[in-house]
Amino acid sequence: MKYLLSVAALASLAIAQPMHHVHKREPDVVVVTEHYTKMVTVVAGQQQQQQQQQQTSVAPSPEPQPTTMKVVAAAKQDDSGSSAAASSASSQAPASSQAASSAPAASSSSSGSSGSSGSTGGTGISYTPYSDNGGCKSADEVKSDLSSLQDYSIIRLYGVDCSQVENVANAIGDNQKLFLGLFDMGSIENDIDSMYKQLGNSWDKVDTVSVGNELVNGGQASVEQVGQYVQTAKSKLSSLGYNGPVVAVDTFIAVINNPGLCDHSDYMAVNAHAFFDTNTEASQAGSWAQQQVDRVSDACGGSKKVVITESGWPSQGDSNGKAVPSKENQKSAISSLRDHVGDKVFLFTAFNDMWKSPGYLNCEQYWGFLSN
Repeated sequence: MKYLLSVAALASLAIAQPMHHVHKREPDVVVVTEHYTKMVTVVAGQQQQQQQQQQTSVAPSPEPQPTTMKVVAAAKQDDSGSSAAASSASSQAPASSQAASSAPAASSSSSGSSGSSGSTGGTGISYTPYSDNGGCKSADEVKSDLSSLQDYSIIRLYGVDCSQVENVANAIGDNQKLFLGLFDMGSIENDIDSMYKQLGNSWDKVDTVSVGNELVNGGQASVEQVGQYVQTAKSKLSSLGYNGPVVAVDTFIAVINNPGLCDHSDYMAVNAHAFFDTNTEASQAGSWAQQQVDRVSDACGGSKKVVITESGWPSQGDSNGKAVPSKENQKSAISSLRDHVGDKVFLFTAFNDMWKSPGYLNCEQYWGFLSN
């Protein structure tokens, strides 16, 4: 009987634990070994060559994966990650493959006008600035994309590469704000500098700055480390005049299992995808999401506002129990999310991400509910 109860408890814990989404593309790395070992790096269309005396060498790239093969094209990591906060599976966050372009020359005073609590209300949407082949979209392409997102109060970004902060800031309407992201914990201060420059030295368009994405859920950081990252970010942001909210985004189950995370965010920002609950149908996505909001609120003692920073449904892929991917089910899920948590959710995501690998359940490319 004890064994059966233990199995039941484990099964209960495993239900509705969202998978990690990759939000940055990885560079293709090519290593060519000749008599003098010539190294060729292909990163976002740029090529660099070096001659070294060692037998093999690997192109420098974020989070490099060395190889001894003579000719190797490094494949992208699987887009799925750990579905549980305590999972032993590692879900590394791919780093940026291209530095942000130069920031606009025009500069306004730093007002930090986003305030201390942020306006995070209404329906937001997540956006990534990558083309199908993994390259950076141009400013005009971003502007075209954003023209379809005018009904969303806040646009969520995940990094600073591809000049995405500048391009999106220039494309949003007067009634829209930005939820900006720091993705690489190894370059927090440099990325904040880039963020600030891309904004024209003004925080007027910023609602919130997030630090990391699912770091505890993915096994990339402890709760204490997340706290250190947030403090580093807050200190740097404050020095540049930003006084708005700073949050550490993680999954709802990571927060429930690690309530210490409640201490490191000005409000709770959690990713929660009903699709990864085998017992939830698309039409129930919104009510399911509200349940997770309530659970996170309880885990934090009812002291923090809770915002869902990702929730959506794929249009293609493999079924996950009662969770079946299809365009109709995607529409049903998005409608349900609007009805139940529309004032506190970022819908995931605007457009399909064909630059990703298929990932878990072969669905990672197909969460874009505005794509055909």
